[in-house]
Amino acid sequence: MPQLHLPAFPSGATDITPILSFARTDDTVTYFHHGLPIYSHDRADRASFRQIAAALHVHCGASQAALASAFGVPAITIKRAVKLLRAEGVKGFFAARISRGAAVLTTSVLAQAQSQLDGGKPPRAVADVLGIKPDTLTKALRAGRLHAPAKKKPLKA
Repeated sequence: MPQLHLPAFPSGATDITPILSFARTDDTVTYFHHGLPIYSHDRADRASFRQIAAALHVHCGASQAALASAFGVPAITIKRAVKLLRAEGVKGFFAARISRGAAVLTTSVLAQAQSQLDGGKPPRAVADVLGIKPDTLTKALRAGRLHAPAKKKPLKA
């Protein structure tokens, strides 16, 4: 399993190249080009760090190896950030993560299943009608995404 490596920002100024450096004061990291501040971000802001590190390579000419060495991160971290910057631009670092939604139990399928369950059909029959696995339907019932009607108790004489 991959291990997350956070960048090291020692207190004070640190050279990346002869013309690039960064300095940490309190919880703010500031990047300098020829002594002039060009970027700044919070110490814990990982997305901004990745975007700025990629920009330092692409726009300021710092080598990926020098950046990885200066920040104490693996070189692949810088390479992936550069690839993302070139492919998607700055917005790629701050976009919401893409995650899969429900592949089988979409909202329309859930609505159909619930209407059939409310009609009194057993879960296995509902799954057969909708063409989904019975386990998928029972998992949705256990998770509370669907609810089965309460069973009627027989009357005692």
